[in-house]
This record gives sequence, structure tokens and C-alpha cells, in this order.
Amino acid sequence: MKIPKGKLPLSIMAIVVATVVFAGLIFTEDLWAITGSSIFKHKSCSKKETVTNSSKNTTEAREKQKATSFDDDFIEEDESYFNSHQSCSIENGKWVFNTSAELFYTDESCPYLDKQIACLRNGRPDSDYLYWEWQLDDCILPKFNATALLEKLRGKRLMFSGDSLQREQWQSLVCMVESHIPSDKKSMKRSPSLSVFKIEDYNATIEFYWAPYLIESNSDDPIIPDTKKRILRVDSIAKHAQHWVGVDFLIFNSYVWWTSDPKMKSLWGSFANGEEGYEELDSIIAFTMALKTWANWIDSNVNRSSTRVLFTTASPTHMRSADWKKEKPTRCSNETKPVTGRGYWGTGSNKRMMEVVSSIVGRMKFPVTFVNITQLSDYRKDGHVSLYTGELSDKEKDDPYTYADCIHWCLPGVPDTWNQILYSYL
Repeated sequence: MKIPKGKLPLSIMAIVVATVVFAGLIFTEDLWAITGSSIFKHKSCSKKETVTNSSKNTTEAREKQKATSFDDDFIEEDESYFNSHQSCSIENGKWVFNTSAELFYTDESCPYLDKQIACLRNGRPDSDYLYWEWQLDDCILPKFNATALLEKLRGKRLMFSGDSLQREQWQSLVCMVESHIPSDKKSMKRSPSLSVFKIEDYNATIEFYWAPYLIESNSDDPIIPDTKKRILRVDSIAKHAQHWVGVDFLIFNSYVWWTSDPKMKSLWGSFANGEEGYEELDSIIAFTMALKTWANWIDSNVNRSSTRVLFTTASPTHMRSADWKKEKPTRCSNETKPVTGRGYWGTGSNKRMMEVVSSIVGRMKFPVTFVNITQLSDYRKDGHVSLYTGELSDKEKDDPYTYADCIHWCLPGVPDTWNQILYSYL
């Protein structure tokens, strides 16, 4: 059930108390020193083309996929949308303001949103950011159908794994489907590491597993706020990977935690000297080693006949207002409209890191689908939590350069579009 603009419900069931208890610290992650270079433009979809699950492709099809690693195809949902073989790319489009757009949920109607991203509930005065729709130049995204998705998930597990941006995408998807499920047929269990939304009638789950670096670190749980004290075990992944075994749809991400410092303390090998034996590596080198560890585990342990693997590209930050020619250094605060210049690339998207992902995934034996959200999200300087976390004092709100959160997104908001794209791939 979508909720029309202007018809927001006044009250709902109480938010799960446990959500508030542990979510606060995680949402403070790396609000400082986030910088990068221009975004790497991934091609990601083909217009109006029907394909089978990529994990079941023939050898010939897989080799073709490697040659064009970002040309992933839509499953046919509506023949009027997907019936030709002409290609288009997710990044080629524009945000269109639609005053009659209907929301899938609100921060009042969905009981599963963390307090820090429920912007309207936290006092955000404008709501136009809710009514921008991503319109592709040469093809049409299928409309999100919650019932069809639930049917696709019947008897299956879908898991997001990564950082708090990935957790936002998980919460968004849960909220997009939960109103279609009777209250006595759904349940939520949350913990700092693993959270599970269960749909009884479909024997299905939509899950989130916390692994911000994908590999292991001393800051997985509990989080170490001082990024310079974090130590990465770039060739160790078993602690996290045990939770990925047996999942039918795995959606990964890892980006923003790697951008906090130019050097990162890293361990590999036997760890004979414990955490004292670390070396400081350039963050891009540590990221490369970690992603190779992840890729090797996927290639060696995931059954391509029963599991689909997807990777969400970098979620851009908007920490530097000079990127969009704003003189006052206020980050993304008071932004109410997207960037309008086509092809805008801000400093909050690191091209080198995206090239690393492209290169490593392109050499994998296992076919991985990219959920390409970077370019379309880079336009949305207006979509972040900014000063509306529900936790800032009036004095702190007067200092947006220090306190505005321009990493995380308001929900409802931009991550809902990510899930429309994910739905197309599923």
C-alpha cells in the first residue's frame, strides 16, 4: 500500500526499543574526513531484455558477462517495458519532481526505521526530497510490486551485508513490503550484528548482517569511534562469512569506512604478534587486499546454482558544499533540491576504489551483479539526514560544518530508489 502525499498517518505502533538502544553509535561512523575523487561510471542494465538468473547462465553467457561486467539485464516484469535488446545504463537519467508521487511508506507508518534516519519525525521542515523520481533516458524501470517480490522470496533468504548504508537499504526494503503482510504474520529480531525480518506466510526472511569492511576488524562490534585505532585483518573473513552460508540472495557493499583515513592499520598472515604486528597501508591497498579476500571466498564457497550475489556500488557523500558551487561551507545542510547538471561527480565518490571493485569482480569465477546507485545518488545532495538526526542540540545545529550528517540518507528517500533497481534485478 502506497501512501499519497498529504495523507500521512498520525500514529503507529511503538518503535522497537532495541532499535534505539544500539543504533545511535553506529550512525556516528566516520562523519569526519570523508573525501574522494570523481565517480567511476558503471554500466548496469539493458533495456527491455529478458534474462535468467545470472547464477544459472551457461558458460558462454558467463564469458560474455565478464567481457561487459556492468551490462546486467532486467528480469522481464512487464512486456511493454522489456521486449527489445537495446541497451541503456542506470546512470543515464535525471531526477524528475512528481507532486503526485505516492510513497511506499512514511517514517510514521513503518515501525522498523532507526530514529536517526527518520528525518520528518526529527523535525525536517521540507518534504520535497520525498517526491523526486529517477527517470532513465532510454528505458523504464519496472514499478515496484511488493507482492511479486514476496512471491519471489517464498521459501528463501535475502541478506544485505555491509555498513550502515547497506543497513539503510535493508530497512528501506523491509518498509516497502511490510504493509502488505498481516501484523501477526511478520516479526523482527534485531541485534548489533544480525537482524532478521521474518515473513511467516512466505517462509521468507529479509536480513541484515553487519560487516562494514566485509573482512574482520577490531571495530566490527563494538565499534571503535577513533578510526586511527582500528586494525583490519585483511585476509580473515570466516567470522562474517559463516553468516552468508545458505543465503539465496546476498547483497554486499563496502565503501565509506575505507575513506576515513589515507592509511589503515592492517594485519595478514598468522597474526603471531597479535594486533601489535600491524602495518600501515594506503587505504586503497588495504581495500584491494580485503576485496580479494571476499572475492576468493565467494568463488570458493558459494553455490552458483542456488545463490545470487549482488554488489551495491558506492553511496556518495556530500561533505564539501563547494562541489556544487556553494560558497558557504555548510556541507549538505539546507539543501532542498538535487544537483541539476548532467554527469555531476562530487568529491564524495572515490573513482579509484570503484575501479578496484570493477577489476576484482570482473576476474571472479562467480557472476556478480552490480546494483549501480552511485551516479544517480550523487545528484541528491538534498537527500541526506543532515541536521535531522534527532540527537543534536540547538547549538550543534548552528554548526552544520561540524555536525551535519551528509553520509546517511533520510528514509523514506533515496535508498527506496536503490531498491527499485534491486527489484528489477531480482
